[in-house]
Amino acid sequence: MQQVKRIVIVGGGTAGWLTAGVIAARHHARKPHGFSVTLVESPNIPIIGVGEGTWPTLRTTLRRISVRETDFFRHCDAAFKQGARFNRWTTGASDDGYYHPLMLPQSFARVNLVPHWLADGEGSFCDAVTPQGQLCDAGLAPKTIATPEYEALANYAYHLDAGKFSSFLQRHCCETLGVQHVVADVTDVRMAENGDVAALETAQGPVIEGDLFVDCTGFRALLIGEAMGVPFRECSDILFCDTALAVQVPYADEADPVACHTISTAQSAGWIWDIGLPTRRGVGHVFSSSHISAERAEDELRAYIGPAAGDLAVRRIPIRSGHRETFWKGNVVAVGLAAGFLEPLEASAIVLIELSAKMIAEQLPPNREVMDFLARRYNETTHYRWGRIIDFLKLHYALTQRTDSDFWRDNRRPETIPDRLRELMELWKYQAPWLHDEFDRAEEVFPAASYQYVLYGMGHRTEVPRGASDTDAELAQRAWRENRAQTARLMAGLPRHRELLEKIAQHGMQPV
Repeated sequence: MQQVKRIVIVGGGTAGWLTAGVIAARHHARKPHGFSVTLVESPNIPIIGVGEGTWPTLRTTLRRISVRETDFFRHCDAAFKQGARFNRWTTGASDDGYYHPLMLPQSFARVNLVPHWLADGEGSFCDAVTPQGQLCDAGLAPKTIATPEYEALANYAYHLDAGKFSSFLQRHCCETLGVQHVVADVTDVRMAENGDVAALETAQGPVIEGDLFVDCTGFRALLIGEAMGVPFRECSDILFCDTALAVQVPYADEADPVACHTISTAQSAGWIWDIGLPTRRGVGHVFSSSHISAERAEDELRAYIGPAAGDLAVRRIPIRSGHRETFWKGNVVAVGLAAGFLEPLEASAIVLIELSAKMIAEQLPPNREVMDFLARRYNETTHYRWGRIIDFLKLHYALTQRTDSDFWRDNRRPETIPDRLRELMELWKYQAPWLHDEFDRAEEVFPAASYQYVLYGMGHRTEVPRGASDTDAELAQRAWRENRAQTARLMAGLPRHRELLEKIAQHGMQPV
């Protein structure tokens, strides 16, 4: 019986090193018994690093692989992220904006506040149910320097420098977790008689054998695509954006505020991300080349940045929106860009890496005999997750009221909206999404709260039956009061974002 003990990851970057770290940490006790994690990385392939945003899940992942949060901040040019603000997505007007925060609505497990807000609420849905939009508006951090590492007063994720993050993970994986690092160019993939990958030949000489191979070779998909022949499933008929223009923008003054949320501003044929790091901003324009030329898209990007754009170099990144038809075939599983990519909206790229690495590590086949069964289970879960992310991203476009360009008009056409999402949008005319519906399952990526924030942030109105808001009315009133009290408390007690980042750099946070 062939045991699975030699894990070979092909490709570095965030996908490769994060996967290596999660698997090595989970199986660290097996190392004296012949278990190994080897990462093979070409010295000639640059990191793409399209997105610099994460989800709160990364806090758990970093903690699980024994990374100190203070070290992460200091080495990765990291900042806090408390959600995303979407500007001009609904109507295109200058005052059109809403938040998708990372905190759940107040008392979310006890009461659905949507019917009560629709009937009686004032102001934005976000402000009515959580403090986080106001914290972002005020430029406040989600914790204080006295809050221990990875703990939060307001839920948070990170913004980070993707290149520095990969280098940081590499050092940690090799020095702390015992991952073997081979710098070499793969020249050939040796196949076994049963169709598995047997070994990798390299230009530098070493032949690397393994029992399970993880393909993190980016868009090339060396193993899952070229060697295993798994086709790529396009979804450009749903998500139109196929190009990104990225630029690094320095602050005018090193004391300038650092935004503690991603800013997503809609344009004529796409949208611009704006991410604040301690030393710079990462800004980029994601657009559909079928609806606007690259030259015009760059004009919009530079107009957004303003005079600071100057002669800043713009990097052009092609996006092939879609994913592999199968993510795990034989003894090869694809993670990261090798598995697929959609677009940077809602920062789903890194969380998919985390989810994939966690599932591989936790359900690692003990031997080749049961691998195909576990692969089928992995594929079913991963297909579901990709489908739900596609639905959620498309929701942002499908809800728009903009008619000022073909791009926005085309996004509203029913034939471009997935069947499941179209059915849900019909349901949501009469029933608000909440905790105890189909979003309450382990495979779900975005919770019902995320759908609430986008739906009611973009002006969707669910028809509330007469008397519906009388149900749980006392719970709703209590939740409103708790939210107002929590908002006042956090607004008064939290530091400015840059102030906390400077304290972390100087003093560090309390270890857990």
